[in-house]
Amino acid sequence: MLLIGHPDNRRTRALQAARARLGLPPATLASYEALLGGELTLTELAARGVQPQLLRLDSPGEHFGVERRLLALGAPDADVEPDADRLLWTGAEPSGQRPRALSASAALALEERTGELVHPSQWFRGYARLLARLEREAAEVWPTAPWVHPPAAVAAMFDKRGSHVLLQERGVAVPDRLAPPHALDSYEAVVEAMQRERMPRIFLKLACGSGASGVLAYQRHPGTGAEVALTTLSVDNYITRPPVYYNTRKLHRYTEPRLVRQLIDWLLRHGAHAERWIAKAAVGTGSTSGVYDIRQLVVDGRACHSVARISRTPITNLHLRNERSSLEALGLSEQTRRSVAEAAEQALTAFPGARSAGVDVMVSRSGKPYVLEVNPYGDLLYHVLHEGADPYEWQLRCFAVGEDGDRGTEREESGACPT
Repeated sequence: MLLIGHPDNRRTRALQAARARLGLPPATLASYEALLGGELTLTELAARGVQPQLLRLDSPGEHFGVERRLLALGAPDADVEPDADRLLWTGAEPSGQRPRALSASAALALEERTGELVHPSQWFRGYARLLARLEREAAEVWPTAPWVHPPAAVAAMFDKRGSHVLLQERGVAVPDRLAPPHALDSYEAVVEAMQRERMPRIFLKLACGSGASGVLAYQRHPGTGAEVALTTLSVDNYITRPPVYYNTRKLHRYTEPRLVRQLIDWLLRHGAHAERWIAKAAVGTGSTSGVYDIRQLVVDGRACHSVARISRTPITNLHLRNERSSLEALGLSEQTRRSVAEAAEQALTAFPGARSAGVDVMVSRSGKPYVLEVNPYGDLLYHVLHEGADPYEWQLRCFAVGEDGDRGTEREESGACPT
């Protein structure tokens, strides 16, 4: 296996540990930093004799040096191939004001400020350009080596605007979209659409955000216009320089109209997806009560590891100190668990070639499951086992890539992961 990720990252350590437990040699690691810095290419790895039987991408996050280089690669003056943007979603962009881009040199000169959201749309353009480069280069040097996460599928999953369209086309149940993204170019356009569609509550999501970054739960009273926004976003405003936006580990409640407008306009400038806020089913009593959704891992078309996330707020991400639970401990019926698994399995079919992803599924108060997001790197699930294996072991067993190149006829013939 060739792993594209970060050295000594928790994800890398977890994967390598799983390989060791299964008696497999360590995956060959190509670091994002080296690939972006020009110190390494896939062509050079092939010239050194590296011939992987499987290619795996992992998350580029949690590394400021890589973030800075992705911002530089997404800059208007970056030196890229003519078709570098081919993996970006082709839906129409809003006609409103776009954020001022950073030059490549300005991006490389950035200094880290914890939690700062520098220019998310430029970051995503840079990542999509890197994915396009990796896709092209791998096809040239390892034409028969499959991807766990094909670069095109990763780019599609990352963009919530495009992924919503793909999921709908596959018949997956998703919350109704407020309006096409090109129609939402300002705070006023959002309010008008909410009134027209009779949606007093929506989720507005940064198109390329993850881990609740850039998610805003927004409600507006249709009569009085009183509004409340719940989000992990915060902003520092200055008199003589532009505002600075942050993603925090704390949920903020905004009711002041000027700030609500500012946050919504900022999200729209970077590209956002707006959808109906459907009330989640509630569980539990006392200190562990709340609404919940489920992160369901799907590997080779089959649901496996899962964890329920319980919150007293509309945003359930675990890093916000929300509660976690197994589906069994939650007391969900077999029918509900099966419907969640089927929704997640169906969701992955919208991304051809993707062999693994974490699918976020909510259950409405009426018991209907809805797919909220699909995360290509959603397999970092702590202390969660499926048939005695952690998520990384399970994936390796399903992929069944051995030193002799055998991809596991048992799995291919039966449709089940080998045990």
